[in-house]
Amino acid sequence: MSSFLPDLSPWRASADFRRLWLAGLVSGFGSFLTFVALPVQVKELTGSAAAVGAIGAVELVPLIVFGLYGGALADSLDKRGLIIWTEVGQGVLSAALLVNSLLPEPVVWPLYVVAALSSALVSVQRPALDSLWPRIVAHDHLPAAASLNALRWTVGGVAGPAVAGVVVAYAGLGWAYAADLLTFVVSVVLIIPLASSPAAHEAAKPSLKAIAEGARYAWSRKELLGTYAIDLAAMFLAMPLALLPFLADELHAEWSLGLMYAAVPLGSLLVSVTSGWTGRIHRHGRMVVLAAALWGVAIAAAGAVGNVWLVLLFLTVAGGCDMVSGIFRGVMWNQTIPDELRGRLAGIELLSYSVGPTLGQVRSGGFAAWWGVRASVWSGGLLCAGAVGLLALCLPKLMTYDARTSEHAKSVREQRTAARASAPAES
Repeated sequence: MSSFLPDLSPWRASADFRRLWLAGLVSGFGSFLTFVALPVQVKELTGSAAAVGAIGAVELVPLIVFGLYGGALADSLDKRGLIIWTEVGQGVLSAALLVNSLLPEPVVWPLYVVAALSSALVSVQRPALDSLWPRIVAHDHLPAAASLNALRWTVGGVAGPAVAGVVVAYAGLGWAYAADLLTFVVSVVLIIPLASSPAAHEAAKPSLKAIAEGARYAWSRKELLGTYAIDLAAMFLAMPLALLPFLADELHAEWSLGLMYAAVPLGSLLVSVTSGWTGRIHRHGRMVVLAAALWGVAIAAAGAVGNVWLVLLFLTVAGGCDMVSGIFRGVMWNQTIPDELRGRLAGIELLSYSVGPTLGQVRSGGFAAWWGVRASVWSGGLLCAGAVGLLALCLPKLMTYDARTSEHAKSVREQRTAARASAPAES
């Protein structure tokens, strides 16, 4: 059994990893409360699936603009400071949602404004976070760190939606927003003791030229392009979360909404707690493709069946497949991208795994309005499986990638070794 349990080496070796991991666990739990409460409030105020899907539309532009620029900022500024101030900003937005929910007649438009601003803050923070992990974790511990970070996310993803469903139904939306605000306060307190993480000496100043440099590097790495394209297709075509409130109504199981939101993270959690095997896999590209295709098949099954318990089962399976894909994408990125480009590449990564779900909300909401809720879900799953198969045929370097022989992985490993060797002399 020990070979399947998560490897705790990063947790034992790095105090900063422990602090950041705990902060992410706490704030992630709160964010999932709002993740459920916000679309539920839009649904209550409008009664429209398209209006719920429009949340993704207003998040899209800030996600693209600030994702790319946030990556350049992460390469040129202190990553710790970026993470702290964006966390504070998220807390302010949670407070705004709380105030709006307490009004005698809550207003719809502030919900979209907050969604857009939150998207901008997340887009600035995530490249800083993603490029910080390789600095505080040893190179050989990066697969284990990816699994532990996945575990952190999935614990919040299971507990947050499940609790949110109960809180929203029995206590009200305001309590969900208040709890989210409190988690951001706790998170900031945990992050403040982190060691500073200044820009690398070779890092370019934030500019369009610097962003273009990162894009050119990404384009030159076809195996990285493959991970971006696969995830984008899977999330755009088969992300059903905007439809879950309507799916629960259609199945006459309103009580199941919190469980539906928790099912995908539950599948991810099951993979995370048995992730010891991931360190023995070296052909990461093939695992990304296989897992993304199975995600689409599971989502199609969830939309096709009419029994709520089978829907929950297939959503759980889908979540497990998504986590397998995410773990191996993260390992490929962290083990092969040079330090001076990590922020900008993290910004591109952010677009690949965030733009897809955001556009997916718009797609699924539009299809549901035109064709029906369940048809929108199952058709998206089938389109996803087909698109992933086509991309695998078009991107042979992704399918042949092997961490043991990759020149990029070898270069980064040598870079990290040299940096550790020179650190005592510089201090």
